[in-house]
Amino acid sequence: MRKHGFLLIGLILFFACGEPEPRRPVQARSGSFIAESVARSKKILEQEQKQIQGIILNDSLRTYFSSPYGFWFYYEVKQDTSGYTPKTNDIVWLSYNLMTFSRDTLYKTEDFGLVQHAVDKSQLLPGLRNAVKLLRKGEKATFLFPSSQAYGYRGDNNKIEPNQPLASSVSLLEIQKDSSNIN
Repeated sequence: MRKHGFLLIGLILFFACGEPEPRRPVQARSGSFIAESVARSKKILEQEQKQIQGIILNDSLRTYFSSPYGFWFYYEVKQDTSGYTPKTNDIVWLSYNLMTFSRDTLYKTEDFGLVQHAVDKSQLLPGLRNAVKLLRKGEKATFLFPSSQAYGYRGDNNKIEPNQPLASSVSLLEIQKDSSNIN
């Protein structure tokens, strides 16, 4: 009996000491989620661009400009074109509001107050970070941001819905040049 017990234990140990086998994932990801997300984002951007083009076509009173950052704008107050536009690390003071494309106000200028912003450093929404670089001191412009330049797929969990494009009227009140930007 003892001999059979040792043989049984020996066999168990022999088969138990094989090569370790790596664990396989429970679910394999095919990458289709990312591909679907990219396709969905492209479709949303295309729809928002059509919406912006519709606004521009229906507004014969204003001249709209396309920015290199992927949004459109028109000037409400324009200064001499020889003025300085903010550069990285400059400090600017601005005021702005946020509206829907149908001009319903979501947040008033008073809701944000006077905003001090370090150019390319502060936590403004992407469109605003780039919009201030297009303005000169004393200028005011209204910007039409696709949702990717605004709050994106998340919204702000308050008044701004997910994937909501926004309009914003921005006034650049003051520019403090960074020492590296002084010629």
